[in-house]
Amino acid sequence: MKVLISADMEGTCGVSSWVHVTPPEGAGGEPSNQTEYERGRLRMTREVNAAIEGALAGGATEVIVNDSHDGMRNLIGEELHPDCRYTSGNDKPLGMMQGVDIDGIGAVFYTGYHARAGTPNAPLAHTWTGWLNDVRFDGVSTGEFGINAAIAGHFGVPVILVTGDDQAVAQTQEFLGQQVAGVAVKQGISSTAALHLHPAKAQSLIREAAERAVRNERSATPYVLQAGVTIELDFDHQARADQAVLAQSVERAGVRTIAFKPADGLAFCKQLRTVMKLASIRMTP
Repeated sequence: MKVLISADMEGTCGVSSWVHVTPPEGAGGEPSNQTEYERGRLRMTREVNAAIEGALAGGATEVIVNDSHDGMRNLIGEELHPDCRYTSGNDKPLGMMQGVDIDGIGAVFYTGYHARAGTPNAPLAHTWTGWLNDVRFDGVSTGEFGINAAIAGHFGVPVILVTGDDQAVAQTQEFLGQQVAGVAVKQGISSTAALHLHPAKAQSLIREAAERAVRNERSATPYVLQAGVTIELDFDHQARADQAVLAQSVERAGVRTIAFKPADGLAFCKQLRTVMKLASIRMTP
């Protein structure tokens, strides 16, 4: 069995500020930002390595890593475990789930994940962007953990491990079930503060949980979107909804809310990407 790791960054141990996860070109290029970002991406890479080591020890035949944060060029290739392959670069057809359609992928790990938008006391909590306020499946609020599980489920692949802050882990397990092993590497204090484990301890726990998750993966069930499910997206401004409803089969469901009913998880992925691109208009005063 092959494992796909969807590697985000905000949930990494030691990360609590946008400075930690923003590449210098996006943070003004100040030396302090570059230093903090480089530390963050090294910790991100080391946590991914811990997950790779655990997966291989648990019996995985191959691990493929998908860089899933921001511009998706954060992992340090030279520092990655030599027995993995990895994907970098943005605008990938399956986004954070790129690679889940590769033959033999049997399970997904989430590393460095964060809580959904609007979660109090959860460091860097958001969903996809800073202007998407909520995503709901038949009225149930979810985050990137649910979005990505629905895409993976289309290919019959379950999520079996999540690492990140305590609320990200709790929300993922609440949404997908206790079949998902969880490692909380930090406890949220506010939107930009957390109580962290030592990075070496966090990596050790990730390694152990990854091994257990692979050994127990046969009990995991993919999350499959049912036909007719209503997907709702709440934006921060009505102008975004104005643009999003230009997409086919998308309707206005409120002042800042749009809705659509995808046929399956892959259609959901395509429709979501379309409406998010349409809604990403530049907001001017």
